[in-house]
Amino acid sequence: MMLPEVDNFSELLCANTPLLDVRAPVEFSQGAFPTSLNAPLLNDLEREEIGIRYKHEGQEAAVALGAELIQGKVKAQRVAQWANFIEQNPSGVLYCFRGGMRSKITQQWLFDETGLMVPRIKGGYKALRRFLMNETERLAALTQPLILGGRTGAGKTHLIKELSHSIDLEKLANHRGSSIGRQITPQPTQINFENAVAIELMKLHEKGVMDIVFEDESPNVGSLHIPHSIYDQMRAAPCVVLDASLDQRIDITLQEYVVEMTEQYLAQAQECGQSAEAGFDAFSEYIKNSLTRVKRRLGGDRYNDISADMDAALVEQARSGNIELHRAWISRMLGEYYDPMYDYQREKRGRTVKNTAHYKEILKFLHEYQ
Repeated sequence: MMLPEVDNFSELLCANTPLLDVRAPVEFSQGAFPTSLNAPLLNDLEREEIGIRYKHEGQEAAVALGAELIQGKVKAQRVAQWANFIEQNPSGVLYCFRGGMRSKITQQWLFDETGLMVPRIKGGYKALRRFLMNETERLAALTQPLILGGRTGAGKTHLIKELSHSIDLEKLANHRGSSIGRQITPQPTQINFENAVAIELMKLHEKGVMDIVFEDESPNVGSLHIPHSIYDQMRAAPCVVLDASLDQRIDITLQEYVVEMTEQYLAQAQECGQSAEAGFDAFSEYIKNSLTRVKRRLGGDRYNDISADMDAALVEQARSGNIELHRAWISRMLGEYYDPMYDYQREKRGRTVKNTAHYKEILKFLHEYQ
């Protein structure tokens, strides 16, 4: 019986097709795709043992060891997990690393045990990854970026989210882009970030959208590198500048970095069965560590002053819940650290500025620009 294969990669990815990744967890952790779920045929230890057997005794001996390791209750549990995924995602397809033996075994067992005929990706993860890398290069050359600039706290991320012809690199990178921009959850791997960016680019081009808005970024978003083919286009692109008063920027920064992050750390503590005090302590450590990372750039005296303001704000927040004292250190960070850095980078890049205006005017301009 011929087990079905699919190679319509663009259609699969743009349609957010659920993907069943049957590689070992260690392979999945290094790189996968946004809609993939890892339900391995072999766990890490089993894969290692079979690999050793293959190296020393050949394929036939390795297959025999696999049959010995994965049988009975273990086999039934894994087939049940795959079947549950497909029952919940009838359009799903599966893949292993190269679309070979592990995919075929998974397909065969699913069919034999449940009657489900599930396609596998031709060439597996490797082919799909290569396809995305090639598409990134090809589509980046066709893309006409427009860069959304503006000082820290102006609301650029909020505006990006309101546009249908934008790619939110910070969301895909799970990082706000600034030195205190870490999120409570870790960033994806570089491969996962690149895959996600490529898919967003494909989706827009499929709709005929080539005038794509990106937020003004450095080459890195946190620890992740923007694909060179995209960043090269961004560097040469014109920009619009979102203007906002200092008070507005303080309000936005206070909401994002204090209110929202406090809520997230408290929620995480609750999920872990910890006290609210432990959650607040974790938030305090996060915000203070963020400041420590730019200590050298601030200089000792300025760092000490801002750190003292931050400590006082955290003490008052813990005591009464009042967050107003945070405005003092936020104001200094914006005015004495981020603004000079923004001015230097803006002058260095020398972008053509198409418009400078406040939120509603820039939003209207960008809608009409598309």
